[in-house]
Amino acid sequence: MYSIAIDGPAGAGKSTIAKKIAKQMGFVYVDTGAMSRAMALFFIRQGIDGHDRETIASLCPSIRVSLSYDEEGRQQVFLNGENVTPYIRDEEVGQMASVTSAIPEVRAALLDLQRNMALTSDILMDGRDIGTHVLPDASLKIYLTASPSVRAKRRYDELCEKGVSCDLAQIEQDIIKRDEQDMGREIAPLRQAEDAVLLDSSDMTIEEVVEAVLEEFHKKY
Repeated sequence: MYSIAIDGPAGAGKSTIAKKIAKQMGFVYVDTGAMSRAMALFFIRQGIDGHDRETIASLCPSIRVSLSYDEEGRQQVFLNGENVTPYIRDEEVGQMASVTSAIPEVRAALLDLQRNMALTSDILMDGRDIGTHVLPDASLKIYLTASPSVRAKRRYDELCEKGVSCDLAQIEQDIIKRDEQDMGREIAPLRQAEDAVLLDSSDMTIEEVVEAVLEEFHKKY
């Protein structure tokens, strides 16, 4: 079985790139960020403070997160049986996920599922610590990044296209804050694995990034 791990900061385009590569190669795409966001959504709905580790830890056993794909191959995320795909991309959910995903009990609740998937299928995972923690023996590791300003503009354009009113400067500040949280967290912080290939997509198109990752894979296999 082959596995590709794509790590990097928020807004670097990991999910977009991962989905395209997985489809092209026939791999199963596992969106670990979506899984973490589904758990974060649960805590938000319960009105729980993201720093209340004791309460969050006690609730983890009652949370079930699963992934499936519709007839068109689009990933659907389920939280305790409810399809929450439309709700997990809100900025509030992303901020909560950044905090709660650092809690050991939250990570443990998701880690076994993610690793078991890698034992049964050729998979591609993207997230913050796939190559360093979740799949340390991945066949290929990529660290995908871009400047905060470029990532903010991409997010701004995405939200505007959906008709969502937003502020570019605030989005960039949120991204910088998210980077600090992800890189500074105690458990499995965001960092480039020693054997990961660094790709800065600031001046690259989606197609160019996809080709670069495929080229790195075919260098090895």
